[in-house]
Amino acid sequence: MVYIQEAHPVDAWQDEDNAKDKISVASEKSLDERCAVADTCVTRLNLKIPAVVDDLANSTEAAYTAWPDRLYVIDSGGRVAYKSQPGPYGFKPEGVAATLKRVLPAAPTRQAQSSPAPR
Repeated sequence: MVYIQEAHPVDAWQDEDNAKDKISVASEKSLDERCAVADTCVTRLNLKIPAVVDDLANSTEAAYTAWPDRLYVIDSGGRVAYKSQPGPYGFKPEGVAATLKRVLPAAPTRQAQSSPAPR
């Protein structure tokens, strides 16, 4: 996950759902602030995947048109293998799953190894 600029900061466009859930985040003014908000996001959403943070120039967001949020799969060659429509309504997890099955190498099957018979 790449945490990009806050989509619903209180000083720009506070979302009703955020207000209801008592999520109050201002637009980040420093990378430390953005990292702190990203950490809170990862914790509150109980994410189990690695997260990185976009820079304050929003380079990743601009390169991938990621605002407000999108799902991407990047293949081993660094190419975009899947790009969702803007989320959350454009998210199609089945598209991500199918792409991952296509681009990830198949896991090797393990054959049961027999132990040598005792002598």
